[in-house]
Amino acid sequence: MREVATEAYENAQTRVARFINAPHQSEIAFVRGTTEAINLMTHIYGLAYVHEGDDILITTMEHHSNIVPWQLLCEQTGAKLRVIPITDEGELVMDDLEQLITHRTKMVAVVHVSNVLGTVNPVKRIIELAHAQGAPVLVDGAQAAPHMKVDIQDLDCDFYAFSGHKLFGPTGIGVLYGKSKWLDAMPPYQGGGDMISSVSFEKTTYNVLPYKFEAGTPHVAGGIGLGVAIDYVESLGIEAVAAYEHELLAHATRVLSEIPGLRIIGDPKDRASLLSFVLGDIHAHDVGTVLDQHGVAIRAGHHCAMPLMRRLGLAATARASFAFYNTAEEIDELAKALDDVLEVFG
Repeated sequence: MREVATEAYENAQTRVARFINAPHQSEIAFVRGTTEAINLMTHIYGLAYVHEGDDILITTMEHHSNIVPWQLLCEQTGAKLRVIPITDEGELVMDDLEQLITHRTKMVAVVHVSNVLGTVNPVKRIIELAHAQGAPVLVDGAQAAPHMKVDIQDLDCDFYAFSGHKLFGPTGIGVLYGKSKWLDAMPPYQGGGDMISSVSFEKTTYNVLPYKFEAGTPHVAGGIGLGVAIDYVESLGIEAVAAYEHELLAHATRVLSEIPGLRIIGDPKDRASLLSFVLGDIHAHDVGTVLDQHGVAIRAGHHCAMPLMRRLGLAATARASFAFYNTAEEIDELAKALDDVLEVFG
């Protein structure tokens, strides 16, 4: 039974590598999610390569999980956290980005798709600019992997992270992709279990990739479940999923724009999978409460992106997210329920 489980777990890593077009299965390490992947990076890369006077570059639209770990690293090393600004439309100011990436930049950590604005960032161009200065790039792909084709080799990023539960798989499982040249050179994150090759009291030799970064008993069930989820998404066709969700997004934009007092937040040229909005002076939590009574599920709050909210001059937004299982009729139901919100709050 152990052999069967091990084989299924390793096959899941093969599925992940194929799904994102990673060159080698050994470059896929299973972690608990995007958050752990980024924290892992601040330890194995940050503590080895980042020093006082260096820069870490992120964007205004990052999730807290791609802010706080780098802040902690900067506090520990004396490095500085630099932030790429955004326009009122919710796009990165690329001219500022080109000025911010310098020889001092030791890591560029950028979200692929904003979880608040839906902005699809030009990560390939960002990677090119970073590499021209010798800086590696980590891409937070939590919101991208479920909604569009991710091709690691085309992007040429150094690291890519995403979470299983956002890809319709189990919670507590995620992926960190890393180029072999980096993963081989960096120290392990934790010690114990199969991450070793040999141990003595004098010296420990570490295992090959990806086991070097998978200390302890792995989340075997989670890994297998993620592999099955990927199989399901691939059976639908990720390009077909992206095209259908684009239609839903266009329909939602038209319908919601007709509601009096509703303002969609951001207007990026390239947007995926979600709309954030405010409705007059009504707090987003009140909007969510009334919608819930109509059987309509949204997210309301700062969405773990408080710096972005401050940039937008907002305390919170309501966010409608779309996936391949949603329909245009459900979006129409959302609009009707929002009309009721306006009636309730006058």
